[in-house]
Amino acid sequence: MIWPKIKICGITNADDAVAAVQLGADMLGLNFYPQSPRYIKPEEAEKIIIKLPAFVEIVGVFVNADAETIRKTAGRLMLDWVQLHGDESPQFCQSLNSMTAQIMKAIRIKTPKDIEYAKNFATDALLLDAFHPSLYGGTGERFDWKSLPELTGHILGRTFLAGGINPENVIEAISQSFYGIDVCSGIESSPGKKDHKKMTKLFKNLRTILSGKGER
Repeated sequence: MIWPKIKICGITNADDAVAAVQLGADMLGLNFYPQSPRYIKPEEAEKIIIKLPAFVEIVGVFVNADAETIRKTAGRLMLDWVQLHGDESPQFCQSLNSMTAQIMKAIRIKTPKDIEYAKNFATDALLLDAFHPSLYGGTGERFDWKSLPELTGHILGRTFLAGGINPENVIEAISQSFYGIDVCSGIESSPGKKDHKKMTKLFKNLRTILSGKGER
């Protein structure tokens, strides 16, 4: 089994960010969607980023933001990734191709048709998340992972699995053989605040199963 990329999302403070990196996170997600309980202002995000090692990939999460806002924020913070987690169209995503940051499109999965729709996006990566009628990610809910082997066979490139991943089911999550997993509410004590014990348990469980099987 190959070690997947581990993305810890919904980071709002330096303590959580540093702890996540020390435990083994490859990527950290900062949410720039004002309606999110994990929202962080760019100026506050900047204070966190400067405390992190250069090898950590920083992901800016945006929901239905305009292109100017995305470009301005990504440039100011030198984001490695821009994650589009709203109702952005394939054409809108393509319009951002000239950016230095790589583009990740989140697809909220409700039915197999959503997987088919994902094929319309020519982004650097995709993220499959649970559908919620009014919330854009961070719900703690998961979709039917059992259908993934058949559904994802046609999706090319790097794909992340998100939605309801926690220390108890992380082994099941990585068994889906995705490029990476995205963990948020499953290791929180409250929205935007990571539970360091849960986070430690998550990485401990990962290493237990991956030790000697492609571990870094």
